[in-house]
Amino acid sequence: MCGRYAASRGPGDLAGIFEIEKWEPEETLEPDWNVAPTKEVHVVLDRPLKDAADPRPVRQLRKLKWGLVPSWARSPENAFKMINARAETVHEKPSYRRAFAARRCILPADGYYEWVTGVQERDLEVEGRRKRPRKQPYFVLPADGSVFAMAGLYEFWRDRTLPDAHPLAWWATCSVITTEAETTPLAAAPAEGPRTLAEIHPRMPLMLTPDRWDAWLDPSRDDPAELRALLDPPPPGLLRAHPVPTLVSNVRNNGPELLKELDGPEEGTLF
Repeated sequence: MCGRYAASRGPGDLAGIFEIEKWEPEETLEPDWNVAPTKEVHVVLDRPLKDAADPRPVRQLRKLKWGLVPSWARSPENAFKMINARAETVHEKPSYRRAFAARRCILPADGYYEWVTGVQERDLEVEGRRKRPRKQPYFVLPADGSVFAMAGLYEFWRDRTLPDAHPLAWWATCSVITTEAETTPLAAAPAEGPRTLAEIHPRMPLMLTPDRWDAWLDPSRDDPAELRALLDPPPPGLLRAHPVPTLVSNVRNNGPELLKELDGPEEGTLF
């Protein structure tokens, strides 16, 4: 799954990486080393500019709330439950299938956090049952230091209780697509700890390699078979992982010190 990540790159850096054509000052966010559900996050998307005469999509950097609210939802109260969409079923689930067909985005990240738990705890989580508290956090990132481009979806929801001119009349929200975690060896693994992503957690965010960015963001692509092919996992061996301070477990902590690479885990695990 993806429940926490780091995003420290600013609009200028992201514009160069993703060839972004448009962003507004009010759409920019400060670096965040502990991005959590329901926070506002940066996303990259291709969409016609509002009120523009030209209907062609423009690559934009937008600020959305993490936790998708379907357009047909009666209220946004369950947004915190919809931070992730499974790659295996995203094309058919009512909450995601419309966005998958037409409103795809990329959430830029430095990498994501995951907490190592015991084997029995991981089995319980796979079954959808409650698990015991998280243990040692790890940070997963591209081995070459490049951006971690997480595949995502976005939606617009209208609050019918508010007038059109109200600033909160429209909600723009998003979700991260996840896939099965890699079972192949990490590009670089800690001296003590997990050797694969699957040993950390059974799920991981779907990372899009640069050769898929344009196709994923293109709203004119709506062929289900073609879109589902874009959900194939990236080649193995692109990611590394290392233990980080348990400070990240508290969402109120935020700063580059959360990414500090430790020599070994602070909390004991099955490793």
